[in-house]
Amino acid sequence: MTPSRKIGFISTRFAGTDGVSLETAKWATVLERMGHECFYFCGECDRPKDKSYVVPEAFYRHPKIDNINQIVYTGEWGKMHASRQVRREIKTLHQDYFSVYIRPASVTKQVEELKEYFKKHLYEFATRFRLEALIVENALTIPINLPLGLALTEFIAETGYPTIAHHHDFYWERQRFLNNSVHDYLAAAFPATLPAIRHVVLNSVQAFQLASRTGLAAMVIPNVMDFDSPPFPPDDYTNTARADLGVAAGQYLILQPTRIIQRKGIEHAIELTRRLGLPAELVITHAAGDEGTDYEKRVRKFASLLDVKINFESTIVGPERGLSADGRKIYALGDIYPHADLVTYPSSVEGFGNAFLEAIYYKRPLVVNNYSIYEADIKPKGFQVIEFDGFISEKTLEDTRTILTHPEQAKEQCDYNYELARRYFSYSVLERRLGLLLSDCFGESV
Repeated sequence: MTPSRKIGFISTRFAGTDGVSLETAKWATVLERMGHECFYFCGECDRPKDKSYVVPEAFYRHPKIDNINQIVYTGEWGKMHASRQVRREIKTLHQDYFSVYIRPASVTKQVEELKEYFKKHLYEFATRFRLEALIVENALTIPINLPLGLALTEFIAETGYPTIAHHHDFYWERQRFLNNSVHDYLAAAFPATLPAIRHVVLNSVQAFQLASRTGLAAMVIPNVMDFDSPPFPPDDYTNTARADLGVAAGQYLILQPTRIIQRKGIEHAIELTRRLGLPAELVITHAAGDEGTDYEKRVRKFASLLDVKINFESTIVGPERGLSADGRKIYALGDIYPHADLVTYPSSVEGFGNAFLEAIYYKRPLVVNNYSIYEADIKPKGFQVIEFDGFISEKTLEDTRTILTHPEQAKEQCDYNYELARRYFSYSVLERRLGLLLSDCFGESV
């Protein structure tokens, strides 16, 4: 029998419905089924208080961290080279420099101070809960909290803690991180290359990129759902869901279950709704999130140009049921899926695709943009979905109309997809791979 272990999850945030938080909850569920105990270190947290260690500065939108990111990823400091402050710091050294992406000495000092601050708390976290292993969720991958990543790297190097680094989004996959003034930090910690760390990625493309860039080997563990336990049927609470989402009788509910960010390609969902020629309402369940509101404004303007009404419903769709500030019902995302007639997933870039698996889990027809990870790791499994390649074609429209107007055909496809997903993307798959990782960390029990 495998010994029970105390395992500490570490990230910038474990709260809400972002992909990292959702997937961490699945990993924790499986690990606890295996007999292990899970604890959490982060800046924002909705996990049990008695198992959590919250350091507000760990959240990537904390003002101190936000200030660092605004300087090191925008080049604004270098553009101010004529200012008195920059002249005072570097003008006496030389007259010009190769790139505007330079960082002030004050930021270097702040990063170092915060790194030491985080490291002290990491030692306390490990001591308080008597941790035996760590699972770092994206905090050694995407550089949105530089001091935390550096602190983790030094902490692991100093202690030798068996660590699983679960990588969701590498910085080289995001254009906004490619130009920066922190290449030295990225090389040191994003990801860290230490013998105590086992690396996990979401897809085969990431595994190839990680190996070619760093020489590191990684295990591929895709996103999963509990396909061995089908969802409960809708109950009385959700009887009013369609009406509350603004969908009238006789209309199709087209669901876009993502945040409103540019790579989600929401324009395609709007165009599809407009060109279908069927009575339909497009419902978006999430808000813009942490990447600003410029794209949301663009989505609203585009919808207005095409005369498509979008129902933005993030105020009544949340992690769990409840009441909004104005007394409206709040629905969990799982309450909404069963009422959708069609799910749109027109993303151009995804690490894997939580919304794809959710639609399959709730047996909903699905329209998918042929993004690279879908092409490489999902499509070859044989899922029956409506695909398009970067634009809504006449065939896309024809296939969508067929699925919406022939529910028996939609049911047959959805049942097939569910059984296929159970083979490849279930909790049992995750359990076997986590077991292998832990065995690699601790050796086989005797």
